[in-house]
Amino acid sequence: MGEPGWRKYLTDYNEGLGLVYERLVLNDYLDRLLGRYQIETVLEAPLFGMAGVSGINSVHLAQRGCDVTLVDVDKERLEGIRPIWEELRLDCRFTYCEDPARLPFDDDSFDLAWEWAGLWYLPDAGALLSELARVSRRLVFVAMPNRLQVGYWMRKLLVDRDFFDTVDERWVNMNLIKRTLHEAGIAVVEEGVLDVPPWPDTVMPAAELLRRLGIRSKKLEGRFSGDGWQWSTMDYYLGKRPEFKEMIHRYAFLERLPLSWRVKVLWAHHRYVLGSKR
Repeated sequence: MGEPGWRKYLTDYNEGLGLVYERLVLNDYLDRLLGRYQIETVLEAPLFGMAGVSGINSVHLAQRGCDVTLVDVDKERLEGIRPIWEELRLDCRFTYCEDPARLPFDDDSFDLAWEWAGLWYLPDAGALLSELARVSRRLVFVAMPNRLQVGYWMRKLLVDRDFFDTVDERWVNMNLIKRTLHEAGIAVVEEGVLDVPPWPDTVMPAAELLRRLGIRSKKLEGRFSGDGWQWSTMDYYLGKRPEFKEMIHRYAFLERLPLSWRVKVLWAHHRYVLGSKR
């Protein structure tokens, strides 16, 4: 399951500006959830969805004191993620589950069950959503890439067409996600957009995007590569680059605009839905 290349990021934490931005604005949203709801136990299942370093979407929740459980369908990836959490000196439960349509947890086991951008990799995403609803006692949070923004179509039509043969594109339809959650007993309490930087989302480093678009410029390639272009969320978590937070917020002016999410959806990289167990 998932795009090739995840093994690289088990040891190479240089993810790129776009991913660091995505993670830190997601952390801001998770902070808002923690401020509004009593969340002590968290399940992320499956953990793969966001590009870059696998298995660190829930790190901020663990840093805030939550008891985190991660599920993956790939044993090798799951074992590769353990040392990352050990490096961060954070506790986490790691669970291998070959079929996420049957999660190995009792009903109502977690305050929050969530998944970020991975539904379209699954053979039965609808069953996974039902399982998230079953094992949650309070909240279910799901986000997927936004098919309305320009970067999505750049990727699909120009720079990464083969990728779309490997995923089930039905699951970028938020109405399908909301309907499936509703049938599983989850009432939608909020929906919106996240990850709205001033650049399009093609899910690849800027230098690689330029290459695939046929743009040859040593000046531009140098601008987006080399030792001077190192962006690592792990460096931020480890305290090596605390300035990333302020730097990312400089790019978040679209995120902060006091506009309806229905306006921002034309540029936002992800859409999300938050549901509560009825």
